[in-house]
Amino acid sequence: MSEKDQTASPTIESILNENRMFHPSAEFAAQAHVGSLEELERWRARGEADPEGFWAEMAQQLHWFKPWTKVLDWQPPHAKWFVGGTTNISYNCLDRHLTSWRRNKAALLWEGEPGDSRTLTYQQLHREVCRFANVLKKFNVKKGDRVALYMPMVPELAIAMLACARIGATHSIIFGGFSADALKDRINDAGCKMVVTADGCWRRGTEVKLKPAVDDALLHTPTIENCIVFQRTGTKVHMEVGRDHWWHEMMATVNADCPAEELDSEHPLFILYTSGTTGKPKGILHTTGGYLTQVALTTKWVFDLKEEDVYWCTADIGWITGHSYVVYGPLANGATVLMYEGAPNFPEPDRFWKIIDDYRVTIFYTAPTAIRAFIKWGEQWPLRHQLSSLRLLGTVGEPINPEAWMWYHKIIGKGRCPIVDTWWQTETGAIMITPLPGATPTKPGTATRPLPGIQIEIQTKDGHPVGANQGGYLVIKRPWPSMLRTIWGDDERYRQQYWSEIPGVYFAGDGARRDEDGYHWIMGRVDDVINVSGHRLGTAEIESALVSHETVAEAAVVGRPDDLKGQAVVAFVTLEGGRTGNDELKQKLREHVAKEIGSLAKPDDIRFADMLPKTRSGKIMRRLLREIAASGVVAGDVTTLEDFSVLEKLRTDEE
Repeated sequence: MSEKDQTASPTIESILNENRMFHPSAEFAAQAHVGSLEELERWRARGEADPEGFWAEMAQQLHWFKPWTKVLDWQPPHAKWFVGGTTNISYNCLDRHLTSWRRNKAALLWEGEPGDSRTLTYQQLHREVCRFANVLKKFNVKKGDRVALYMPMVPELAIAMLACARIGATHSIIFGGFSADALKDRINDAGCKMVVTADGCWRRGTEVKLKPAVDDALLHTPTIENCIVFQRTGTKVHMEVGRDHWWHEMMATVNADCPAEELDSEHPLFILYTSGTTGKPKGILHTTGGYLTQVALTTKWVFDLKEEDVYWCTADIGWITGHSYVVYGPLANGATVLMYEGAPNFPEPDRFWKIIDDYRVTIFYTAPTAIRAFIKWGEQWPLRHQLSSLRLLGTVGEPINPEAWMWYHKIIGKGRCPIVDTWWQTETGAIMITPLPGATPTKPGTATRPLPGIQIEIQTKDGHPVGANQGGYLVIKRPWPSMLRTIWGDDERYRQQYWSEIPGVYFAGDGARRDEDGYHWIMGRVDDVINVSGHRLGTAEIESALVSHETVAEAAVVGRPDDLKGQAVVAFVTLEGGRTGNDELKQKLREHVAKEIGSLAKPDDIRFADMLPKTRSGKIMRRLLREIAASGVVAGDVTTLEDFSVLEKLRTDEE
């Protein structure tokens, strides 16, 4: 690259160095779906040489009513997969299992926060889904109509999803913690015909009321005709005559005979709203055949899913991880899926570990945010439990710092469970970069390499590939089956946001580097890159260095304007075990960062906080921290913020 090109297109400097490596055990590899690096490389070579042939082979593991005539129709930036084929996700998740012994296998194991529990076999789940599909039909919900689901983590949410998919209604799941305003905006943007909700749910021993938020939202949602209410808590709620109907009463009026609709492979399956940088949420549209192909394959390969597994992904179904890896991917594979309603620290901080022992969970998939919370609460909580049933661990949602990875490996996995650190997004629909547990040697903190059939590259802003250990922009070079098809009602925004930043490729919004082994290290959102004296530093690496200090549970790093350096590094830090911060510790942490990754990355300012502002899916809202660091004022959209008191305390501390 010329000197001019380098100036015009600066890369992101990578300063984290991690060399520990963990190989799959011979015992695990021997029984794995992909059991060696050689086998994985053969699949990769196949996916590289003939991506359409590779994905066609994977799609044939599903049930198709009518075969496709063309694997891929790519009219950039729009893709159609398995063109002309017809299928149904509800059929693939339920009906095809009923012809075997799986009909009596547990599909869903559910535990409520108060301790109540239920089990639904595949046969029972099929019956409930067919009945609710008939309820939808009774209220004139038809193929192509949109249905909003605003529900707690109860089996009825999965039932409602699968019922929508069965008849071809497009579901829009809105996380059950969103405000009435956020609910209203999402219902109106999608033009939903019906909303399905509950009276409330339980969270940390307190009832979270859902129906009142729906009542407020429906004052301003002209397209909603009916509201179905599931009775979870039994609290008294307002029921609008003619509009509101009890779930249990409606289910009693229908039968369980509802054949699955034969739907085009590109039929809209769901819209899922994700926060935009402008504050206006984006309705990410996913369709049917390609999406199911990739989530089914990745669930099987990445989690090495077996018939006898009890699989637990802790994500709420209101997020993409819940769509793909609580419901659709696992059920398409005939898995036994655990769902839990409540908080991980109620009544005490060992609730997750107790659930793992009680249900003999074998696969556990959670977020680095949760892992850092477990570390903060102390290892005495998991050490109260055996956790001997676990055979595989996974992480999702953001990069995991090496020290959190090591804690997870030692304390939860007892040094014997492989960890699959997965990179993907709402927009990608399914996992894109990940180790395969029986094949890939892992390093703490890296998602390793792309899956077969996925072509990832790290580029400069003007589209040039960067060398090993150089930071750059993570892009996807060719279409993949589970990719988003557009932004609902705003195709121009889809083109601009994902396909115009770096011409000819999908730009993921993340910075990354690829090391000498070809492993990908995600360096955080490029929005979070800090420009210090002309050096572009990824925040994830500085955060990782801070968390590697024994006193630090969690850290978020942002930049603030600085007259001398361009930007100064500001770190917001929470400490382990109720410790309190002081000036001496600030200095120790600054020196620790300098020792770990260099003096350039030393925070100019460290602020201690009891908690960091997070979205309801557990991601740190660095945008808000940037505003606080720069001006002490938050002006941007805060509808996805979980706990507003955290923001108020940070503002108070600033003053």
